Amino acid sequence: MSLSFCNNFTGKTPIFRGAGVKKKDIERFKERLEEERRELLRRARQTLQDDMALDLHELSDELDFAASQADQGLILRLRGREKGMLRKINVALQRIEDGEFGVCDRCGEDIALKRLEIRPVTTLCIHCKQEQEEHERMLA
Repeated sequence: MSLSFCNNFTGKTPIFRGAGVKKKDIERFKERLEEERRELLRRARQTLQDDMALDLHELSDELDFAASQADQGLILRLRGREKGMLRKINVALQRIEDGEFGVCDRCGEDIALKRLEIRPVTTLCIHCKQEQEEHERMLA
């Protein structure tokens, strides 16, 4: 399958020709990804401002302190996962700018619109993702 697109380098979303994702869908995905990025960054700022501050006056005993530390550990693990998602969102937004969004990194085929709706950060079509997971299972 041959894909061609016109990247107009004007900061606007590239115009795709022959791809399975329409320009209006690209714009919708871009807005959705940008909103998800803003929300992740907002939560990260909130974590730094609110959730990571220990008020020693509220920690009357060692159990309170241990529970608070456990809560902070959980929050940091969640934020670590969100950091990974933020990286994937940035890659997806760059793929939009480069005219590569919706195209499988491995085989070059279009990624199904339904798959993109569920996971807009994906870079593999369902077939290649299944092959990747099978390969990972064999190595485990």
